[in-house]
Amino acid sequence: MPATILQTNSDPLNKVDVEGVTVDIIENALRNAREEMDAVLFRTAMSPGIREQGDCFPMIANVEGKMVVGQFGSFIGPFLEVFDGEIEEGDIILTNDPYVCNAAVSHLPDWLVLKPVFKNGRHIAWSAMFGHMSDNGGMVPGSIPIEATNIFQEGIRIPPVKLYKKGELQSDILELILHNVRTSQWNRFDLNALVAACNTAAKRVLELSDRFGDDVLYTTMDTMLARNHKAMKAIIEMIVPEEPRSFTDYLCDDGMGMGPYKIQCKLWREGSKAIFDFEGTDPQAQSSVNFFLNEDMFKMFFGSFTINVVDPQIVFNDGFYDLVDVRIPQGTLLKPNYPAALSGRTHALGRIFDVLGALLGMGAPQEMLNAAGFSDSPHLFYSGYDHREGKGNEWFQLFQIGFGGIPGRPVGDGPDGHSLWPGFTNVPNEFIESYFPLRIETYQTIIDSGGAGLHRGGNGLSVAYHFLCDGEIGIHDERWLMYPWGVNGGETGMRSTKRLVRADGSEEWVPAKVEGIKVKVGDVLYFNTWGGGGWGDPYARDPALVMTDVERGLVSVEGARRYGVVISNGAVDSAATDALRAELVAERGDDIPVFNFGGTIEEIKARCLEETHLPPPVAPTFRQSQPG
Repeated sequence: MPATILQTNSDPLNKVDVEGVTVDIIENALRNAREEMDAVLFRTAMSPGIREQGDCFPMIANVEGKMVVGQFGSFIGPFLEVFDGEIEEGDIILTNDPYVCNAAVSHLPDWLVLKPVFKNGRHIAWSAMFGHMSDNGGMVPGSIPIEATNIFQEGIRIPPVKLYKKGELQSDILELILHNVRTSQWNRFDLNALVAACNTAAKRVLELSDRFGDDVLYTTMDTMLARNHKAMKAIIEMIVPEEPRSFTDYLCDDGMGMGPYKIQCKLWREGSKAIFDFEGTDPQAQSSVNFFLNEDMFKMFFGSFTINVVDPQIVFNDGFYDLVDVRIPQGTLLKPNYPAALSGRTHALGRIFDVLGALLGMGAPQEMLNAAGFSDSPHLFYSGYDHREGKGNEWFQLFQIGFGGIPGRPVGDGPDGHSLWPGFTNVPNEFIESYFPLRIETYQTIIDSGGAGLHRGGNGLSVAYHFLCDGEIGIHDERWLMYPWGVNGGETGMRSTKRLVRADGSEEWVPAKVEGIKVKVGDVLYFNTWGGGGWGDPYARDPALVMTDVERGLVSVEGARRYGVVISNGAVDSAATDALRAELVAERGDDIPVFNFGGTIEEIKARCLEETHLPPPVAPTFRQSQPG
C-alpha cells in the first residue's frame, strides 16, 4: 500500500490566483535552492566521486512528489507507491535497493535520501537527493562486481528506513549500514552531506512559504508543472511522428564473454502522447549489466533531452509525465526479474541516450539527430594498501568516472573529453596524486578519435595511470566493440581501448569490463575512451576549421584527409584539397546512409581480434534469474 503522510494540520492546500511576477520570483528562488543543494553537498562530502565529480542528483518536489526543480526527477513518486509505512514531520528516509523502491534508484551504490517538508503540522513539499557512494560492500571494492549473478553479491541492501525519526538520528541503523562497507568514513560524511543538502532545500522552501504563503507556494509549484506540460505537449506534437519509427543499438558485452546485447525501441505518437515501446530488447543478462529502468525515469531522460535541444530556458520538471507512455517488457535487460544483478547498469543507461537521440532525430526535423557518443560513463577502480613511507600501510580505494567524446550535433562539433552527464567534472589530477598512490602521466584528448563529419565528433580521452603501490584495478567501459555511429554521412568515432604496460616493459590489452587485475609498482594503465560519431558530410567541412583542429592537436595532418583536406607546410593546400574531395566524393557516390555503424555485427566481430587485440564475445545465452 502507498505511504501515509501523518499531518497534525488537516487544512487543505488551496489553489489561488498568483501574479506572473510572483511565479517568476518563486520559480527562480527554487532553482537557486536546487543549486544551493549541490553547493552544500560538494563542500561537505568526502569522497572524490561526489565532492569532486558531482555524482549526485538533487530535487525539490511538490506534496505529490513531482519534481518541480532538479536534475534527475521521478524517484519520489515510485518510492511513495511502495513504501508501506507512515511518514511524519522530522523523518528522513534512506534507501538504495531498486527492487523495493520501484527502481527509484537503479543500483545499490546510489543512496537515496528523502525529506518531507512540514510547516505548522502540514506537509507542503519534498526535498530529496541521491549520491553514488564509493563503496557499498559486496564482492569487490567499489561494489560494481562484473561477475555478479544476483543482487545479493553487490553489497548491503537498504530497504526504505527512517534514518531520522521525528528528528532523531537512528544511530543503530546507521552503524549497521556503515559496518558493511569498506569506506565507512567516506560513506558517513557523504550521507551526512546528502542530509544537509535536503535540509537546506527544506529551509529555503519554508522561507518562501513564510514570505508568500502556503497556498501561493503550492499554486506556483503547480503552475511550474503546468508550464512544463504545455511546453512538452507542443514539443511532442512537433517532433514525434504518428508513424512508428524503430531503432536498435547494442551493448558490446557483459564482461563475462557474451555479447552484444540488443536494445530496441519503437517510438510513435497518439494524439499528444509519445509512446516508447522496448519490445524486442534482449532478455536480462546473467551478469550485472542489467538496467532496471523505471518508466518515470525514462520519461525524465526524454524530457531532459528534448528540452535541452528545443529550449533550455524551459524549467525541466515532472509536469509532462502523462504525455508519455513507456512500455518495457518484464524479464528483459531493462526490466530484469528479481534478484538479477544490477550494479553495472551504467552501460545500458548510457546507451539509452544514444537510442533516444536516434529515435528523436530520424526523419524531420533533422535538427534533433545526433550521432552516437552518450555511450557510457567509464569507471576505474584502484584499491590496496599504501605501503609508501609515512602512509602506515593504510587501505586506499579510488573510484573515478572517466569521460569520452560527445557526438557531433546539428549545431556544431561534439565536446572533447566530456562526461555523459553535463554537470559532472573531472577529478583534478593534483587531487588524485595527493590522496592516492598514483601519478597521472598523461591526460589528453586522443587525436583523430572523433568521427569525421561536417561537425566533428568529440575526441576521447587518454589517461595514463602510473601505479605507485601494488594493488588491484577494475574497469567498466563500453564502445570497445560496437562503434559510436555517425549520421548523415558522418564517420564512426574511434572505439575505447585499455592497455596495461608492466614495469618490465611487457604489454597487455585489457578488456573494457574486468576486475581483479593485479598491478605492481611501476605499471602504467593507458585508459582510452571512445570518440563521438561525426555529423554530416565531412567533405563539406570548412578546410579552415580542419586546419584549426590540426593546430590544436585534435586532428592529425593525415587525419585531415578524412575530411578531404590536404595540409602541406603548415597550411591548407586548396588545389590539392579540391582534387582529393572530388575523388573521395566520386568513390563514395550519392547514396549516403543516415547511420554509419561501421559494418554489420558479423563484420565487426570478424575484425575484432585484429582491430582490438581482444577476442570477440560469443552470442549471449539467457536464463531466468533465480535467488542465490
